[in-house]
Amino acid sequence: MAEKIALEYQFQHKHIFGIEQLSVPDITHILATARSFREISSRPIKKVPTLRGKTIVNLFFEPSTRTRLSFEIAAKRMSADTFNISAATSSATKGETLIDTARNIQAMNPDVIILRHSSSGAPQLLARYIDASVINAGDGAHEHPSQGLLDMMTVIDHKGRIEGLKIAIIGDIAHSRVALSDIIGFTRMGAHVHVAGPQTFMPCHIARLGATVCSSVQDAVKGADVVMALRIQMERQNDSLIPSLREYSRFFGVSRTLLELAKEDVIVMHPGPINRGVELNPDVADGGRSVILEQVTNGVAVRMALLYLVLGGSKGSDGQGEGR
Repeated sequence: MAEKIALEYQFQHKHIFGIEQLSVPDITHILATARSFREISSRPIKKVPTLRGKTIVNLFFEPSTRTRLSFEIAAKRMSADTFNISAATSSATKGETLIDTARNIQAMNPDVIILRHSSSGAPQLLARYIDASVINAGDGAHEHPSQGLLDMMTVIDHKGRIEGLKIAIIGDIAHSRVALSDIIGFTRMGAHVHVAGPQTFMPCHIARLGATVCSSVQDAVKGADVVMALRIQMERQNDSLIPSLREYSRFFGVSRTLLELAKEDVIVMHPGPINRGVELNPDVADGGRSVILEQVTNGVAVRMALLYLVLGGSKGSDGQGEGR
């Protein structure tokens, strides 16, 4: 039966705006596709002709290291032509609107635009005015779908499943687009998500997404299979919502002592960049339970899969199927 479903399944999404739009079969298919592509990154020659002739534009209006580079590497490993545009070097500095920027890019006939923007909903807005596929690389405090997918992939690598696991997410829930994508994704795949953080970082709607809001970080971590620490999003706050970073680290930083409450085989995750000594103690970030660098590795594979699938790819066993 599973083989029949796999044969009948067709990925239907032209755009990737968020985990919220993805069904369980969608997520399962994306992760299976990513797993087939991951092997390419370990080859002596890390390139396949899968997307030869396709043009992909990274349009980033916010700073990024991992996400931007990861999408660029993903595209180049599949032989696509890639171009990077940042806000500082775009006509946005001259007053051009996002829509006008997109229309001018569309006039050059790209196949995919990968957008990171400070405004929630910017990718959906962009998609109304252009023919190219749009992949959300982070929009405001809304979603970061590729990060959510790579986080799920990393957990499956270590736990063999998502269903039934306890996932503890600690930190700035209110301003983190990673938190939203992870809560939606892990909950949809059957995990029990527990969140904890300062009350000023805890939006009232989180419980409606299926997460359990804990009164203390100890309650969230107790018995957890996965502990994810989030960066404090200072750039999304008009006023300081915590007394100090030292105070935050004391009460909500993930330390070895705190991890003793979790399961013995707990894994520690962080979407990066890490504020060492604030969200994570250095000995935890670099310790044996940390899978943070594996998240980065999986990010390339997941983004290869997303580019491939939105362009109509049909996955082969060697990850070299042709796009439509």
